[in-house]
Amino acid sequence: MATDATEAAADETYEEFLATVQRLTNVQNAAGVLNWDQEVMMPEGGTPARSQQLSALSAVSHELLTDDETGDYLDALEDADLDDDRAAVVREVRREHDRATSVPTDLVEEISKTTTEAHPKWKQAREEDDFSIFAPTLEKLIELKREYAEHVDPDADPYAVLFAEYEPYLDLDTAERVLDELKNELVPLIDAVADSDAELATDAFSGEFPESDQEAFVRDVLDELGYDWDRGRLDTAPHPFSSGTQFDARVTTRFNEADPMGALLSTVHEFGHATYTQGLPDDHYGTPLGESRDLSVHESQSRFWENHVGRTRAFWERLLPAMQERFPQLEGVSVQQAYEAANQVYDDNLIRVEADELTYHMHIIVRFEIEQALIRGELDVEDVPEVWNDKYEEYLGIRPDTDAEGCLQDIHWSHGSFGYFPTYTLGSVLAAQIDDAIREDLDVDELVRTGEFEPIHEWLTDTVHSEGCRFTTDDLIERATGEELTADYFVDYVTEKYGDLYGV
Repeated sequence: MATDATEAAADETYEEFLATVQRLTNVQNAAGVLNWDQEVMMPEGGTPARSQQLSALSAVSHELLTDDETGDYLDALEDADLDDDRAAVVREVRREHDRATSVPTDLVEEISKTTTEAHPKWKQAREEDDFSIFAPTLEKLIELKREYAEHVDPDADPYAVLFAEYEPYLDLDTAERVLDELKNELVPLIDAVADSDAELATDAFSGEFPESDQEAFVRDVLDELGYDWDRGRLDTAPHPFSSGTQFDARVTTRFNEADPMGALLSTVHEFGHATYTQGLPDDHYGTPLGESRDLSVHESQSRFWENHVGRTRAFWERLLPAMQERFPQLEGVSVQQAYEAANQVYDDNLIRVEADELTYHMHIIVRFEIEQALIRGELDVEDVPEVWNDKYEEYLGIRPDTDAEGCLQDIHWSHGSFGYFPTYTLGSVLAAQIDDAIREDLDVDELVRTGEFEPIHEWLTDTVHSEGCRFTTDDLIERATGEELTADYFVDYVTEKYGDLYGV
C-alpha cells in the first residue's frame, strides 16, 4: 500500500514538474520565433523593442528554470522510481537547471540584451567592411561569456564550459581529437587536389539565373525531398538557417543570380535540419523527448542531406532534367558535369558557407582556434582580422582582402555563440558514419535516383528523430551506427570520392 502511495506521489510530482517544463519550453520557443523574425522580416528600426522583448523572455525562462520549486521537483524525482522516458526528462532538465542556477539572472539578461544589439552592429560592420564597428561589441560579449563560464564552473577551461552549452555529452577533448585528425588528414589531400591536373566541369552552371526562378526551383526540390509545407515555410536571410518546432520548422536560404548551386545546396542543407525537427514526436512537444538532440546530431542531418544525398551522382541523375526544364541554358550539361560542378574543390574560396565539403573543415578549424584564444584571453579582439587572415593563408593558401570576406562573414559571434563552430565538423563526421550505417539497410543511391525519399526519411526518423533527447549524444550515436563517434568514415569517404574526382 505504501508503495502505491509512493508511486502516486511521484506521479503527481512529475505532472506538476512537467507543467513547469512545458511552460519553460513554450517561452523559449516564443523567443525563437522573435529571433527568426529579427533575422528575416523585422524592420531595421525594430531593434530597441526587440532587444527588450527577448531580454524579458530570457529572464522569464531563466527564472522558471532556476526557481526553487523546480529544484525541489528535481530533487524529489531523482529519488523516485521513474520509467526511462521520465528519467530522461529529469536528466535533461537537471543538467540545464544546475547550469542555470549558477548564473545570475541579471547576467542572463545582459547577455540577451547585448546579443540582440550586436546583430545590427555586426550587420553594419559587414556592410561597411569595417571590423572596428563590431569590435567593441565583440569584446563585451567575450567578457560576458567569460563571466558566464566562471559562474558555471570556476575551475574549468572557460571554452570547454561554453562548448558544453552546445554539446554537453561530447566533451571538448573529443572535438579536439576529431579536428586534429581532420587537420592531419585533409591538408595533404587538399594539397594533392590543388596539384592535380584533373579538369572538372567547374563552369557547368555559369550564366544568369533569376532569383525568382531559383526560388521556384528550390521550392520544387523541397517538395521532391518531402518537406512538410503545412509545418514550415521558406524565406531568405543573409545567413541561411532553420529554426522552429515539429509543428513549425522553417527554413531560409539566399540567392545569387550567378550561382544556382549555392542556393540549391543551401536549401537542401537547411531542409536536413527542418526534416529532423519535423520528425520529432508530436506527443512529446514541450518536453526534452520532443526536442532534438544537440547540435552535432542536428548538423549530421543537414550534412547528410546536403552531401550524402545532394552531392551524389544519383541525385543529379534525378534532378538535372527538372533543372534543365526550369533553366534551358543548362540543356547541354551532362549528369557527370553537374556532379563534378557540385563537388569541385575551390582553391580560392574564402567563404565558409560557400565552401566545398573538403576545405569546409579548415574554415571551421580557423574559427575554433581563434575562439579558444579569445575566450582564454590569449588573443586580443583588435588582432582578430590579422590572425584570421594569417590562418587562412596557412591552412588554405588564400588571404582575405577585406573584413567582410574574412572575420565578419559569420553571424555566430554576434549571437554570443562561442563553442558552436566545432559542432559543424562533428556533425559532418557523424553524417558520414550515419551514411555508412543507412547504406547497410537501404540502397540509398537507387532510392535517390528514383525519387523515393520516404524510406530514407523513415530510417532517419526511426533511428534518430523520434528519439528526441531520450538518449545522450554518445548513446544515440552508438545505437544508430553501432559504434562511438569516429572520423574514420568521413576520412575514407572524402579520400575515395575526391581521389576518384581528381585522380589523386
